[in-house]
Amino acid sequence: MTGSLTERLAQRGFSLIELSIVLIVFGLLASGMVGSLSGQRRLADERRAQQQLDEALEALYGFAITNGRLPCPADTPLASSEEAAGREACPLEHGVLPWRTLGVAELDPWGQRLSYYAASAFSANVPSGARAAFTLESKGGASVRLAHDSGAALANELPAVVVSHGANGHLGYRSNGGKLAGGSADEAENADQDSVFVSHLAEADYDDLVCWLPPAILATRMLAAGRLP
Repeated sequence: MTGSLTERLAQRGFSLIELSIVLIVFGLLASGMVGSLSGQRRLADERRAQQQLDEALEALYGFAITNGRLPCPADTPLASSEEAAGREACPLEHGVLPWRTLGVAELDPWGQRLSYYAASAFSANVPSGARAAFTLESKGGASVRLAHDSGAALANELPAVVVSHGANGHLGYRSNGGKLAGGSADEAENADQDSVFVSHLAEADYDDLVCWLPPAILATRMLAAGRLP
């Protein structure tokens, strides 16, 4: 064969420079597609997690209407294979959502259980002769704030709060009963077993999703079902 490699490529319509440019363009397009797919998956996971939280709230309302009280949380360090895992463990106020008791999914899209707080005034046994464990005057103990060190409250006197620990999973419980370490101060507030929770838009060090039972809506549902006078 005669002629240099460059000459032969040029005769075929491409120079080495042109081929390099084509490869660079293809590389940029490929990386853009990967980034786009990653972003789409993240958004899909977030939508699934929010739907799961909505389903958890509906399950809590349904349990309260059926039983006259909210379920207690399930104990946290139990592996999924254990009989008591996912079943309410009264009189706990803090734990994970009792997925077996409620008949809902155990894990969020990132493989963590949903953390769950239920005020004891709303999850206690129903007194003899009563139709519910609580009354219209009962107050929950939880509050949701914009930050762990802020007094700005989104909601107060809540009977129940449910938390997904997000894609980073910090401080969430997994199916083996283990707890993932790490987390920012705001994420730690959602896992420290007190009555204060934090909810705000996702940031570099915070991606929890938090939802709660508004007392007025719980009371309205219970009234409609004849559980409250």
